[in-house]
Amino acid sequence: MVNEYGYIVIEGNIGAGKTTLATMIAERYNAHLVLERFADNPFLPKFYEDPDRYSFPVELSFLADRYKQMKEELESGYLFNSFTVADYYFAKSLVFAATTLKGEEYELYRKIFYMVYSSMPKPDLFVYLHVKPERLLQNIAKRGRPFEKNIKTDYLSKLEENYFKFFKQNPDNKFLIIGVESVDFVEKTEDFENMVELIFNNKFNKGLNTLTM
Repeated sequence: MVNEYGYIVIEGNIGAGKTTLATMIAERYNAHLVLERFADNPFLPKFYEDPDRYSFPVELSFLADRYKQMKEELESGYLFNSFTVADYYFAKSLVFAATTLKGEEYELYRKIFYMVYSSMPKPDLFVYLHVKPERLLQNIAKRGRPFEKNIKTDYLSKLEENYFKFFKQNPDNKFLIIGVESVDFVEKTEDFENMVELIFNNKFNKGLNTLTM
């Protein structure tokens, strides 16, 4: 592996496998692993039950938690790790808020977001795992989290649409979109090795870079 990155983000829609892949990469290469602490959000189960009522508090809570965690993790310094890999990026907050919030609530949230976003460290490479919503629902059902049981296909489609809007609005960053529809990097060693090869042994331009496995 030829690694030129100090900070890599593995992102994707709900159920795309981003946490699994980030963990496997960190274990393989002694990288500092940053995982989102979503399970600690008290509003999340309520949001999935009643989105209209709990959208704003859940998104604001995530914003605060992500800001606090990322600042702590990325500024503390890990001298004995080769690089940092995270299973989410701070801008995920805006992507989800654009999907769940409307009107004045979204405009207020957007103002708050950009007040803190400029101070956040930017990743050297943003990897997005692309999976169709129908496959995502299968993955979500398989892992069996009770608070995710009400997630619908249209919600996942809107999330993906907002991710790509963010990519296009930030052309100075390096985004690598990898189609992993038929990939099993957990059970198939070859798939994992190919994924690592794609991420670390290729040169990417600023803006969108797209590959399919």
